[in-house]
Amino acid sequence: MPLRLPPFHPLPPPTGGKKALLEVPIQDLHPTQLCVGMAEIVSRQRDFAEDDPKEQRQYLKRKPTPLVRSASGELWMLDRHHRLRALLELDPSATAFGYVALEVQSDDPTVVLGELHRRGWLYLYDGRGLGPLDPSILPPTLLGTQDDPYRSLVWKLKREKVIASAPLIPFHEFRWGAWLRSRQLPPFSSSKLEPALPAARALARSQAASQLAGWIGPS
Repeated sequence: MPLRLPPFHPLPPPTGGKKALLEVPIQDLHPTQLCVGMAEIVSRQRDFAEDDPKEQRQYLKRKPTPLVRSASGELWMLDRHHRLRALLELDPSATAFGYVALEVQSDDPTVVLGELHRRGWLYLYDGRGLGPLDPSILPPTLLGTQDDPYRSLVWKLKREKVIASAPLIPFHEFRWGAWLRSRQLPPFSSSKLEPALPAARALARSQAASQLAGWIGPS
């Protein structure tokens, strides 16, 4: 069954061009989701390893991270969790570029998280799909995010163009992951997706998945 996430506000796009971008240490950013798919992170690390520092900075500027800033200057990231965790694992001192999508006039993290929750900008399910959990258990840094193998599986299906992107829908891939989790799949892990891929492809192409955004249907 798909996730029953609250209605969401679309994320504001960056305004003001590159001059409005902030360069921030990735280790200072607070995640807004409990999990990631480690298969995607490993893939992104391979890509980053092929780039020189200049190419890396240009890429990060083209893909700025939407941020929420509290009155005390703390920053929560609303997207880009996979690429930035991948980079942080490679270089603990790495920086990224972001733009402020929302200012919260409070220095209380509980108030900030409450504002994000109201907008549908938190993912509060753990790596086993259990939730929603309390926002207070979100990890302080990206390195504390859990692995969700179903998120990895959906990443692979997107790479294979079995599922289409839906960038305006928060946690689009997790919605697909929750739906696949409710079906019967062979045992698999983020490091060994192959056992589940044939069944997952068939399910994602089936009419039963047609209510999910990004459904393409039979090839």
